[in-house]
Amino acid sequence: MRFAILRAFVVAAALALSGAAFAVQPDEVLDDPALEARARALSAELRCMVCQNQSIDDSDASLARDLRILVRERIKAGDSDEQVLAYIVARYGEFVLLKPRFSLRNALLWGTPLVLLVIGGVVLAVSIRRRERPATKRLTAEENAALKKVLDGEG
Repeated sequence: MRFAILRAFVVAAALALSGAAFAVQPDEVLDDPALEARARALSAELRCMVCQNQSIDDSDASLARDLRILVRERIKAGDSDEQVLAYIVARYGEFVLLKPRFSLRNALLWGTPLVLLVIGGVVLAVSIRRRERPATKRLTAEENAALKKVLDGEG
């Protein structure tokens, strides 16, 4: 009984871990190993638009397959890696890249929370300083006398 459970667990784990191995179909593979290595490297940099957290190299979605074929076609046409990525980004947008390029838009996206946090800290520090600062206005002699009367219970 234990052996059967262990065997079932091993088979399930092997199937779960080998899912990515079946993503690239044999009919997609290029004949030239150097070109295929380039295609695999580029496919690892591109996001599957269906799965969104997988590269097109790991995904078995039909759109990922289409993108893998497109990458291989562009490589066969003689495009450099940068040209292939530029072509796909032009078609699908910056989101298709698993590691987005640095740009002003990205800097604003990632920098805005930091800037807001700094501004909030400055506002908080200024408001705390204002509260803790002693009153700069001193009482006049007449006001001191009136205050003393009130505190002594005479007024």
